[in-house]
Amino acid sequence: MRIALVTGGTAGIGAATAQALQEAGYRVAANYGSHGDAASRFSERTGIPAFAWNVADPVACREGVARVEAELGPVDVLINNAGITRDAMLHKMTDAQWREVIDVNLGGCFNMCRAVIGGMRERRYGRIVNLGSVNGLSGQAGQCNYAATKAGLIGFTKSLALESASRNITVNVIAPGYTDTSMVGAVPPEVLAGILKTVPVGRLATPGEIARAVVFLASEDAGFITGITLSINGGKYMP
Repeated sequence: MRIALVTGGTAGIGAATAQALQEAGYRVAANYGSHGDAASRFSERTGIPAFAWNVADPVACREGVARVEAELGPVDVLINNAGITRDAMLHKMTDAQWREVIDVNLGGCFNMCRAVIGGMRERRYGRIVNLGSVNGLSGQAGQCNYAATKAGLIGFTKSLALESASRNITVNVIAPGYTDTSMVGAVPPEVLAGILKTVPVGRLATPGEIARAVVFLASEDAGFITGITLSINGGKYMP
């Protein structure tokens, strides 16, 4: 049985992905960085064990992966879903707002991939799926920090895909559009209404729609797909 690890895996797209992987027959571990009570409820409801660490901390990532592997086995599938926003126009953005988003969204992906890639190379198998964003492709006012991290994931993914292909390790990006999660739920209603006018299908994605795409790219059937960015945005942006 393949072992899958989902960062930010106890809420939103991460939770939907963890459950979809479980339903597909994987043994799943979910990482979380905060909201321990919610993570506990997620584990009680799903039976998926949840492990707490900050993906921005490289030592914590190595130690966290070691705990997961000691309990479940070697990680075959890594889903880098953990991410945060600290929105502000650039002329008002603080150093802390910039650095925190970079460290979690992009640094966290680096930390987690580095923690698992050695084992994947030794076993000559791995699937890594990094969660980007439509705003990493199109840009978004007030999100220079967030959009930079999501665009950065694309270059990171292509490079790691080239490094890893000969070892039967695929690395891909999924770039969701606006999705019905708590992050989008925090957007003021009048702003969200304006966003929906720019989405040709006229609605938000569901977390399950994104999760099903993750499960496919994580599967053995997707072994000839690597280095791509799969956009799931309802037609909002067509690169």
